[in-house]
Amino acid sequence: MKKLFFSFVFSAIIASVSFGQCANWNNSPKKDDLENLHVIYRQAMKNKQYDLAFENWEKVFAEAPSADGRDIQYMDGIEIYKQKFINAKSDAEKAVAKDKVLKLYNQVIECYKSGSLPCTKGDLCLSIKLGYLEGRLAYDMYYVLNLDYETNMAEIKKAIQYAGNNNEYIIFAPAANIAVYQFENGQMPKDSIVKLYQVLNEIADYQINNSGDLSAYFLQAKENMNGTFLKVEEQIFDCEYFADKYRPDYESDPENIDQLKKIMGYLKTKGCTVETNELLAQMSEQYEKFKDSERTRMIEEFNANNPASVAKKLYDEGKFGAALEKYDEAINAETDNVRKSSLLFTKASIQYRKLGQNAAARATALESARVNPSNGRPYMLIGDMYAKSAGSCGSTLGQGYAVIATIDKYAKARSVDPSVASEASSRIASYSKSLPLRESGFMEGVKEGDSKTCPCWIGETVRVRFRD
Repeated sequence: MKKLFFSFVFSAIIASVSFGQCANWNNSPKKDDLENLHVIYRQAMKNKQYDLAFENWEKVFAEAPSADGRDIQYMDGIEIYKQKFINAKSDAEKAVAKDKVLKLYNQVIECYKSGSLPCTKGDLCLSIKLGYLEGRLAYDMYYVLNLDYETNMAEIKKAIQYAGNNNEYIIFAPAANIAVYQFENGQMPKDSIVKLYQVLNEIADYQINNSGDLSAYFLQAKENMNGTFLKVEEQIFDCEYFADKYRPDYESDPENIDQLKKIMGYLKTKGCTVETNELLAQMSEQYEKFKDSERTRMIEEFNANNPASVAKKLYDEGKFGAALEKYDEAINAETDNVRKSSLLFTKASIQYRKLGQNAAARATALESARVNPSNGRPYMLIGDMYAKSAGSCGSTLGQGYAVIATIDKYAKARSVDPSVASEASSRIASYSKSLPLRESGFMEGVKEGDSKTCPCWIGETVRVRFRD
């Protein structure tokens, strides 16, 4: 995307922005008092004492909204009123707080446009700053203020217009969610959502390549955004999009004839022809090179060099014991710890879910976690095993100890692997309802914090806690 530079007719804008809306204390006879009020409310902000902060912010903002020539007091005011909106006890209070947030955003934007707030690097600096503010406004509209989608999308488009590739990743999710909703409800035409998709991905790709430490955040935001667009990809995208989508699959394994045939067939349903699409032409040429004997040879060679693939095939055929042998072969040959952990997890899952080998499955799962400490799936599996076994762990208290062990494993999964955090939290919440009753512990002389061992095969030592 080309960087957009904007020229503003400052005289017309200045006329619409009063000095008081953008005033600072630099030449004020009250400068010392205003600076003191600023310091006091800023400290309260740091301590999240928003009511206390408001009292002093309101005083200094009334006299010098631009502080010493910065936008800090506008942004602090926005944060204060957002908290008021969140904590409001009536619709009327929410409406007032919402109106204040919107007015503060508009005020700081106009102060930048008028030149009352300085942007020292010229038009590019100003366009980036305006895009930043419009993007933040769009984000707050979506996640805090719950404004209508049409208004929200208008702010997103302003952010894109101003800052171009210099936008923050925070606009991606609101933009994708609103666009998909509007398209599905007939409020956004196909060409508009496709253009928005392209622009957002251009921003993401630019920032991934140029934003240093923030690249990972842009990458994650891009993946999440495009996951949202996937909901409507069949309706909005044409041949070239799907050719680009499946090109990596083809190029990663160009001699996989089954995959080749599948992708070719799909691209044809999307209007691709060998005359108009380079990838389909390339794949068609490749397909012609295959002969039955060569296909057989390649499959046999692939199977010999890829025991994990053979293991998966044996699993699909229901030959679980034979599949485990092949998984062991793949595990022993694997040198990458992430892939080895994944293979071990698959083995543990088969041992538990298909063969009922609880103890062996737990040992394998723990080995998977040891090989890749950031993989939470093994602990989730052990938690599932414990949960299923809890009902057969002896007395009511014994079953309760098993529930504690279950929750502990889900908690461990959540602590090491953010990708399972939501799932783990949901299960923790569910099983917390089955923690032992305090009365049950009292009857058997067990106190909260005691160390107890699960009486069944689980054998875990847990620290007792009760359900209130």
